[in-house]
Amino acid sequence: MSTGPLRYQFVIEGELSERVLAAFPELRPSSHSPTGTTTLFGLVADSTAMRGVMARIDTLGLTLLSMSQLPD
Repeated sequence: MSTGPLRYQFVIEGELSERVLAAFPELRPSSHSPTGTTTLFGLVADSTAMRGVMARIDTLGLTLLSMSQLPD
């Protein structure tokens, strides 16, 4: 089990506005997809930080399509 930050990718339905993207300062957006999704990626410090990201996705009413850990 790793104790350091891990890189994650979150694919969210729709194209997120700059205001919504500001709710995820630890993540960077990729270019908007022609399929109408937004991919956010970056380091997530630990399980508490992961729960925080997931809670913000839920609070903002966003639809998470997929989440995956990226290789180092």
